[in-house]
Amino acid sequence: MTDTVSVGARAPEFSLRDQYGQDTVLSALRGGPVLVVFYPLAFSGVCSGELADLRDHHDELRDLGVTVLAVSVDSTFALRTWSDREGFPFALLSDFWPHGGVAREYGVLDEGRGVARRGTFLIDAEGVVRWTAHTAVDRPRDVEEYVAQARHLAG
Repeated sequence: MTDTVSVGARAPEFSLRDQYGQDTVLSALRGGPVLVVFYPLAFSGVCSGELADLRDHHDELRDLGVTVLAVSVDSTFALRTWSDREGFPFALLSDFWPHGGVAREYGVLDEGRGVARRGTFLIDAEGVVRWTAHTAVDRPRDVEEYVAQARHLAG
């Protein structure tokens, strides 16, 4: 297992395409907090449930100034279909090629399965990781913890 990016470290830079084919560059989001949520695969049971929970808490995060980015190794085409079906109000980013490259940089790529593990990173306005959480692949994350950590970061 690769070491994950730790609290206090600068978040690795990335540029990934979202479900609409638009580039999302992490450094372009400086000036406000960013929540980067890695998940294994679109349309899977646990991922669907936890991203629906994230969708349901999105207004709270947005009100705290947090930009939410959900990242998987799925293609932009799969992500668009899933986003349209589920009504996700945040960017679903495709870490498709090089396959899992960003997940690898963050230390959350499961090399054997070729998918991201459930890693979450709250990044401050200057690009420094302020909180992380890692959850077993078969368990959903606690999205209310995201909101609590974002409130703590906001002061």
